Amino acid sequence: MAEESEFIDPAELLAAIQTILERGTEGALVTLIGGPGRIGTKYLLGKLFVRNNTLGHRFLDTAADLYAQQTFIPSKAAAKTVTVKEITPNRSRFDETQLLFERIAREPRLIICGAGHVGASLARMGPSLGFRTMLVDDRAELIQPELFPGLDLEFVRIEDWLSGVRATVADGLGAYVAIVTRGHAEDQACLHGVLSCAPDYVGMIGSKRRTDIVLNRLRKIGFRNEDLAGVRAPIGLDIGAVSPEEVALAIMAEIVAERRGGSGRSLSAWRRVDN
Repeated sequence: MAEESEFIDPAELLAAIQTILERGTEGALVTLIGGPGRIGTKYLLGKLFVRNNTLGHRFLDTAADLYAQQTFIPSKAAAKTVTVKEITPNRSRFDETQLLFERIAREPRLIICGAGHVGASLARMGPSLGFRTMLVDDRAELIQPELFPGLDLEFVRIEDWLSGVRATVADGLGAYVAIVTRGHAEDQACLHGVLSCAPDYVGMIGSKRRTDIVLNRLRKIGFRNEDLAGVRAPIGLDIGAVSPEEVALAIMAEIVAERRGGSGRSLSAWRRVDN
């Protein structure tokens, strides 16, 4: 392989990024930004090993591949700068080369099942946090655009919760689903439909008792414990929320933590650890 690479054609780069997005997968755009190598060289790779161009040397390509697939993409970080010596144990003349990794992924979707007080509050938060926000309900009067002036929302009127939610979540990629319906039956139908789509996140509102009732009903119709293990129920982080707006904030905090790979812990907790 040649030691130096030609800069990637912008049209070719955009076409390759579009391929990753159309496949619904994730990828990383790697740019050489410092040290040995040609500054500005870009290398695109996807989770399904779609590659475009080269960083100029097989050693760099291999190091970038492994780091992206094993660490960067799973971390859910938006971007990260590393030196080559940080990402591979093999030493070379490229140890001090700096690489910028940028995440390539579909726009995340926030799918809110239930347009009551909490659902409406979530809908008002979603767009400002970078989510394509979809508000789903079987009650047409609750999903009218005039109730959400100035907000870029998608309103989905359904007749049947199970099939309607399943069609809305679709392949589940980039989907964060908040189940905040008005009752057990709607919760169960919603969760039943969502689980077949394998979204990035699914949470269900309610007390421990209420959510246990729904989960046990799904077990009785054939869902396994491992199918239900990823369901956040009750949904959200514990912030002592009382009002619908506070509950929505607790939910969005958990969703953002899941999207960005955060822990949900207090950032200042380390100060209070007894030595």
